[in-house]
Amino acid sequence: MQRGHPSQYCRLNLHVPVLVIYFDGESDLRPDFRLSRLTVAHLIQLLRSPLDHGWGHDLEVLVFLFWMASATSYRVVSRAFAIPRSTVHDIIHRVTEKVLRLKNRLIFFPSADQLQTTGAGFERLAGSAAFARVVGSIDGCHIRIKPPSADAQCYFNRKLFHSIQLQAVCDHQCQFLDIFVGYPGSVHDARVLKNSPLYVKKLYPPEGFQILGDGGYPCTSEPLALITPYREPVRNPVEARFNRHHAKARSVIERAFGIMKARWRSIFFKALEVKPQFAVKVIACCAILHNLCQKDGDILEPVEEALGPDDGGDPVQPDLACGERLRGRIAAAVSAPVNNPPALQDHDY
Repeated sequence: MQRGHPSQYCRLNLHVPVLVIYFDGESDLRPDFRLSRLTVAHLIQLLRSPLDHGWGHDLEVLVFLFWMASATSYRVVSRAFAIPRSTVHDIIHRVTEKVLRLKNRLIFFPSADQLQTTGAGFERLAGSAAFARVVGSIDGCHIRIKPPSADAQCYFNRKLFHSIQLQAVCDHQCQFLDIFVGYPGSVHDARVLKNSPLYVKKLYPPEGFQILGDGGYPCTSEPLALITPYREPVRNPVEARFNRHHAKARSVIERAFGIMKARWRSIFFKALEVKPQFAVKVIACCAILHNLCQKDGDILEPVEEALGPDDGGDPVQPDLACGERLRGRIAAAVSAPVNNPPALQDHDY
């Protein structure tokens, strides 16, 4: 019999505390599994296959979520569920692969019809109609890991800890539209971007639309329109006004990261003690489950320590031939009067 097959634990003691909480049908699951009961049921249904029978499949999902929620050792999970440690290992890796297969169902770009709604959302966030063509906000996030045995120096970032990077684009409602995971912490945000499919394959945004980023990114119009703030100190009130509105809209990605970190605190606020290759998959699962929760209305308030720019490093040099001109047009639109001043209302010359 294959190790970790559900039939090996189909007669488990249902009186262990974590299973009592689940099977009583009433208890709040968030303390132990970080998802609401509705979202847990939805995830179980999404991951179920025709080959899954009985409640063995449910148990596997619960084991996986319990480990994600606590980021603890397999030994601790084994004791919590009264199943062998080797089985816990197999379950966690198996369910991780299943969750990864949900990526394109839960993380995707808006359709052409949805772009206008997304743009309107960023217009509201910015408080300016000049941002009506903005359809995303991009940033990077460092996830702390245990120093790997090989190439540890590559993972040592400017904040003086070992990490793996997550680059993400989100919409105005904190839902991720794209994720790119795996670069070691020593790599600058701009380099991560330029090696990501988003940039290389010109995946998003569509022509005529823009995404917002912080000063760690280049201000570009090709191969994608990425608008960053003016470097401080600004030179005039137009640039200052643009930066204020830009920050209001761009910060939605910080909120998205903050919500995700609040849910998976054990993963994001202590070193993830798995191999880097598996850590990449775990981080991607966090983002996928974040979107599932957002869609199901399973909302958590972001943690305060995650609200704030994840400084991408030294600002990149401006490229006057590309995004600077586009940014200048948006900045001018931000400062343009909404209504004609009284001196211009009585004539048309």
